[in-house]
Amino acid sequence: MTKTLYVGNLPWSVTDEELNQVFGAVAEVRGSRVIVDRVTQKSRGFGFVEVAEDDAERVINAMNGTELQGRPLIVNEARPRHDRY
Repeated sequence: MTKTLYVGNLPWSVTDEELNQVFGAVAEVRGSRVIVDRVTQKSRGFGFVEVAEDDAERVINAMNGTELQGRPLIVNEARPRHDRY
């Protein structure tokens, strides 16, 4: 089983691959995605990382507050997206 983690306060220049590498130093990353604006295709400053359920708590503890390109990351368990109307 995988657990999806929210990663906030990302530098605007971070790519999916960089996110994968940074979190890959702590645990096996099964997927990573920086969220981009549909119109401008520029980063919205947050993304998601998928890790094994057993690794999730350790990854959160290790990465929350860690600086990436001078910005402290906010890492926690992703909450389900509410339906849009």
